[in-house]
Amino acid sequence: MLRTLSIRDFVIVDAIELEFAAGFTVFTGETGAGKSILIDALALALGGRGDASVVREGAAKADVTAEFALAGETDGEVGGWLAQNEFASEDGVILMRRVIDNAGRSKAFINGVAATAGQLRELGEMLVDIHGQHAHQSLLKSDAQRLLLDGQAGLQDDLLAVAGAFKSWRSLARQREEFETNAKNVLLERERLEWQVGELEKLAVKPGEWDEITNEHSRLSHAASLIEGAQEALSVISENDANDSPPMLSQLSALNQKIGKLVDVDSSLKPVLEALEPARIQLQEAVYALNDYLSRVELDPARLHQVEDRMEAIHSAGRKFRLTPDELPQELETLSQQLRQLADASDLDAMKAQEEKLKATYLGLAQKLSKARTKAAQALGSAVTAAMQDLSMSGGRFAVALNPCEAASYGVEQVEFLVAGHAGVVPRPLAKVASGGELARIALAISVITSSSTATPTLIFDEVDSGIGGGVAEVVGRLLKRLGQDRQVLCVTHLPQVASQANQHFQVSKQSQGNKTVSAIDGLDAKNRIEEIARMLGGLEITATTRKHARELLAL
Repeated sequence: MLRTLSIRDFVIVDAIELEFAAGFTVFTGETGAGKSILIDALALALGGRGDASVVREGAAKADVTAEFALAGETDGEVGGWLAQNEFASEDGVILMRRVIDNAGRSKAFINGVAATAGQLRELGEMLVDIHGQHAHQSLLKSDAQRLLLDGQAGLQDDLLAVAGAFKSWRSLARQREEFETNAKNVLLERERLEWQVGELEKLAVKPGEWDEITNEHSRLSHAASLIEGAQEALSVISENDANDSPPMLSQLSALNQKIGKLVDVDSSLKPVLEALEPARIQLQEAVYALNDYLSRVELDPARLHQVEDRMEAIHSAGRKFRLTPDELPQELETLSQQLRQLADASDLDAMKAQEEKLKATYLGLAQKLSKARTKAAQALGSAVTAAMQDLSMSGGRFAVALNPCEAASYGVEQVEFLVAGHAGVVPRPLAKVASGGELARIALAISVITSSSTATPTLIFDEVDSGIGGGVAEVVGRLLKRLGQDRQVLCVTHLPQVASQANQHFQVSKQSQGNKTVSAIDGLDAKNRIEEIARMLGGLEITATTRKHARELLAL
């Protein structure tokens, strides 16, 4: 749950430190005091969008830090995510921080480690669920209704499977349609590929062959000089018969013998002998290597001609395909694969058979999704209908219709919310029959019901009770308080009946500091809560009657 929220230089907030408790917490205050700014600041720390406009005028940067304590059903999921992304915390505390400077540059941190806004968002979705004050407007959109139903039913995995099957099916269908439309072009392309593959297969250049053949050509073309040089080296080392210059190996061997005798006279010459002996051994190894080399190297004009012809053929193919000789083997593999794909694609009957198979797979998964949606629609309809009875819509009924539609990535039906405001009336589309007040109440009922079924530990309601008043407001307050028994619930409200139900109450106000206006937040004790509830009941002028009414609300 959310434990603390620290805000610095955000819009009209100078510096605020808030501590939160479990249960139901409300924020109240006059219009424009900055109640929703708190929610905006928290949303920023949770990875929401932000730019230079959120920085308080005259400040260098806005800085928001939210501290959460792991507790409840999400412990394993959140802890696993933190460990996987190397943000783990040993004490069960999560710090999410967002800094935006007056140039619009953003920095994000999780437990003191630099993060991305996307990572803040991903983590924030596991910790907090925010219901905005315009949530009821989105309920009028068909896509939003479908997403809400699927989210309530936990159908994410089924949706991914359906979307994947739909993509595979439609991709092959488009390929088949393109083939039927462009059959002539496909034939020409296949002929071109067949010619290119044939040319490269005939040449049969192997990977690494170009390096090997260039090395061999260099060796063959310089064979005479190589033999002459190797023989000269061998003569100098071991086979020189000139009296004035005996071979190096013979000289070194004689010298070793002479120094060996002198070591018997003076042992201090032993290091010299030990240094000369390895040199003699290395010269002997060189003699062996030169003899071996000369046994293998020979003048071979015929082979040199063959190598030169091969080099010319490879080089010519490289020019033709506009590639280096080293790239020819990979080009053959690439063109062969394209030819195989085109050959497979050109088999229209096989394509149609595969298309039908993929379509059948999609329809099977879509039907499975439809069954799950039908069950979820009945459950959501019953739950919202029951809540409507408590929200001064006695006899009203809520239903979720699943209307067949063309196959799509989300299935074969579109979701539509239906409502009947009174008993005996046939439910009709929500967008056509619900008044503003009814829509607000239905939206609130849906928000509370869907929130109750999630494991998100902190729920935030930002003036979702707008358009509601009187006895309905008291019911709404009780609903939120009951929800607060299992979750941490934060609510921005203008209704005294809702505020009186809270376990924790903050008052938001605007204050003037010199030539600037800043927002202030104070936690209210029992006495000050009476004054704030009385203000909400009676406006700026608080009377004994409004105070009495406020005490009665709080006593309830």
